[in-house]
Amino acid sequence: MTAQNAIATLIDAASLKFRVAGPYAYYFARGKLTGDPFYEHLLAHGLLQGRNRILDLGCGQGLLAAWLREARALHATGDWPAGWPAPPLPQSIAGIDLEPRDVRRAQLAVGGYAQFAAGDLREAAIAQADAIVIMDVLHYVEPAAQQRILQRIRAALPDDGLLLLRVGDADRGLRSRISRCVDQCLLFLRSGAVHGLHRRPLRDWQSLLAVTGFRSVPVPMKSAAPFADVLLDCRPA
Repeated sequence: MTAQNAIATLIDAASLKFRVAGPYAYYFARGKLTGDPFYEHLLAHGLLQGRNRILDLGCGQGLLAAWLREARALHATGDWPAGWPAPPLPQSIAGIDLEPRDVRRAQLAVGGYAQFAAGDLREAAIAQADAIVIMDVLHYVEPAAQQRILQRIRAALPDDGLLLLRVGDADRGLRSRISRCVDQCLLFLRSGAVHGLHRRPLRDWQSLLAVTGFRSVPVPMKSAAPFADVLLDCRPA
């Protein structure tokens, strides 16, 4: 199977899991999995390979769990792209999200495969994990809370743990302005707030990570044009 065919198959299969949660959940899943290069990159490069306990902070409606589940199912058929590592086979996947509606969708779609809970990351308990994923979330909380969350993530990871963190680089010109506009619209739709984004240049994110006990390296991958997102591979220092 080619990589292109594998991705198309996985998008179909993972999206179908969300039909039980309603049309919005299904079409959102399909659009996100199609348009966000992270999901393909995750499998093609084995980013979570060998991680037994995966925690998805800001998990939304559980797309990561659905994606990993269907990847394992496809791999088990023997029809898997040559050159791709086997997908991860975690013992547990858990997710936390601020929006109870999204958590409910996650529970309906993949609740038998992963555990989900509603909670504010500024306060919610962060369980011990081998790998933590937090995508496009930190800029929605104030700077002091960003630091506290990262400190708590570091405490939840073993010394050989992994944090996959995607942040918006506030120093990338037009892409940064477009990203900020989109995030502001999402913030308004979810909460009615017109202020509350706390973005940083990439160098400042990496400085914050260093202060909170991580060494971080940007992961080269396709960009979801026209956005200014950067994926960081973060390891305990």
